[in-house]
Amino acid sequence: MREIHITEKEQGQRTDKFLMKYMSLAPKSFIYKMLRKKNIKLNSKKAQGGELLKAGDILCLYLSDDTIEGFRETRSVKRASEDIDIIYEDENVIFCAKPQGLIVHPDNRHKEDTLNDRLIYYLYKKGEYDPEASLGFTPSVCNRLDLNTSGIVTMGKNLPAVQQLNRAFKQRLADKYYLALLKGEMKEGGTVRGYHIKDDNNVAHLVADSDNGSPICTHYRPLECGGGFTLAEIKLETGKSHQIRLCMSEIGFPIAGDRKYGDSAVNRRFLSDFGITDQLLHSHRLILRLKDGVLNYLDGREFTAPLPQAFTNVCSYFFEKTY
Repeated sequence: MREIHITEKEQGQRTDKFLMKYMSLAPKSFIYKMLRKKNIKLNSKKAQGGELLKAGDILCLYLSDDTIEGFRETRSVKRASEDIDIIYEDENVIFCAKPQGLIVHPDNRHKEDTLNDRLIYYLYKKGEYDPEASLGFTPSVCNRLDLNTSGIVTMGKNLPAVQQLNRAFKQRLADKYYLALLKGEMKEGGTVRGYHIKDDNNVAHLVADSDNGSPICTHYRPLECGGGFTLAEIKLETGKSHQIRLCMSEIGFPIAGDRKYGDSAVNRRFLSDFGITDQLLHSHRLILRLKDGVLNYLDGREFTAPLPQAFTNVCSYFFEKTY
């Protein structure tokens, strides 16, 4: 028999979901069979599986240690770069500024030294995360940015924080503002609405009507104009892949440096004159609206990620105001 004491880091999740993480190699059918056979108890009573765990709860697994360990995955922390630009940190969250060229989570081409790896390694070095003592929970990044988009990325250090941040982004309780350098001088702001679809080449398209696409909404307004370019602030209502890059291109103001949706002549100029190789798009501000929950103290707080130096240099060239 094994006794598991639930802490604040694990609370707020269903019993069955916790067990699937704790014994991550076990088939779901095994977990539910053990629940049915009363081999798992919660606070000395038969566990049903749908209970929400609370700090202080005790789960008892009436299984042999060999069985439990056979279903336990060996957890370790990948060594990663310690180069992290932290904007804000407390006992529940980390908000950091992601640079261009750093992937948030691994993909087919980028498997090592991701931003998520760096943040987990940072917490491990601080002694705030121990993979062997975490009972299956791993701190997690809660929003993503494209590989070559810079700016604010959030991480939850415990399960309640991860759940609330994920819910905030899903339910549009997080106002996300971007800065983008656009080709052309934009005179007034507006909104782009439509449906987002992707083709087999990972290129997004904006269509007026679609049975298969996802609705998107992008607000924009010019901040500075000069020399044939505009610095614009863009607010996302939805968050689909390449959404800002696609929308700005569709209305005739492509983002400078954008190799997929941009203007090739502009991109060549920016490479030659400024050494810019990718889109000048930066997740600049984040405002959270969290009236309750573990993160309610962040309600109304605004977090800002300063522009990268290369972006600032370009703005200084075209505009009087420095951002």
